[in-house]
Amino acid sequence: MKRRVVVTGLGLVTPVGVGVKQTWESLCTGKSGAAEITHFDASAFPTKIAAEVKDFNPQDFMPKKDANRVEPFISFALAACRMAVEDSGLVINSSNESRVGTITGCGLGGLRFMEETVRKVTEQGPRRVSPFFIPMMIGNMVPGMISIHFGAKGPNSSLATACAAGAHAVGNSFRLIQDGTADAMITGGSEAVISPTCIAGFGSMKALSTRNDDPAKASRPFDRDRDGFVVGEGSGILVIEALGHALERGAPIYAEITGYGMSGDGYHMTSPPPDGSGAVRCMEAALEDATLDCSQIDYINAHGTSTELNDLYETRAIKTVFKEHAHSVAVSSTKSMTGHLLGGAGGIETVFTALSIHENMIPPTINYENQAKECDLDYVPNVARKAKVQNAMSNSFGFGGTNASLILSKYNK
Repeated sequence: MKRRVVVTGLGLVTPVGVGVKQTWESLCTGKSGAAEITHFDASAFPTKIAAEVKDFNPQDFMPKKDANRVEPFISFALAACRMAVEDSGLVINSSNESRVGTITGCGLGGLRFMEETVRKVTEQGPRRVSPFFIPMMIGNMVPGMISIHFGAKGPNSSLATACAAGAHAVGNSFRLIQDGTADAMITGGSEAVISPTCIAGFGSMKALSTRNDDPAKASRPFDRDRDGFVVGEGSGILVIEALGHALERGAPIYAEITGYGMSGDGYHMTSPPPDGSGAVRCMEAALEDATLDCSQIDYINAHGTSTELNDLYETRAIKTVFKEHAHSVAVSSTKSMTGHLLGGAGGIETVFTALSIHENMIPPTINYENQAKECDLDYVPNVARKAKVQNAMSNSFGFGGTNASLILSKYNK
């Protein structure tokens, strides 16, 4: 028998709040985190907007020395981790350290620091490169630093599966607990790449919104007038545990993870297949793993990037999987508010999915004003909805055709 796995701790650093309470309140009131870019001078760029984290001081969560030696994608994760571990009440010590692990996802790692270092090498020579350059840049330093700071000495790895990385991290952690390899895992995703190279790169693909005159309206998933996504940054971290382990120590339980599906499109470097077949296989695998019928899903936290093809093809995939139930299930994209956190998206969106179950509240898709052809599902337009959420799905799809779907359920004894 596979062990049951529950969510016992949550932590968030997002463009709409630092902390779970502030972020969730922002989502439920439809607040956008998009604004003009302040991390660098974007005046010469077609896209001048992003969803940056605001009012974040890493020294509130770690010693000054450590804060100065890590890139923002690491400090965001360490902060969210501290919140999640404290929220769960998990104590890691010599008696259990080898049974607590960490897996996180990150798409591009320390891209901002890499850009700065390349300029420094070019202008000042190799001797000016910081000895912390490599450890500050590599993506696996997130679980590495979590292990160092919190003493988790069990399974430790990092995933770089593009925009599905955070969700894959949660799913793989779920599997390790199910099969008995670990009793608890600290997992999720983090990203901080609002930088010239990132904005230029996605911009050259015509993937970004250029609605610079009204940033708060720029991310508009499934809307007829969507023109691309808004890059976001931040981190979402969860503590997940074997049910018996959580009950033994009286831990709070937000939700149970009941299903995990993965698939590959095998189609194109950046575009999903028009029929959404990769997403279909992924969602069907998660439903099968959870032993649920599609009619039992109450809410889907969609990948919903606000790009023309993703939103259309994900909608087609949902219609294929959910059939006559497709127009009854609530579907929303929280990226309409947070922007797209790339490798960190699956982390924060799994937290949002757990909260939707725990709070019986479905966050909206803001800026949904005009129905697009074929995008005609119930996208919870503009206003959060109070509803009993028994089972919810979270979708994350990445470049290269890598897909992840997670199913979370209300915990029942």
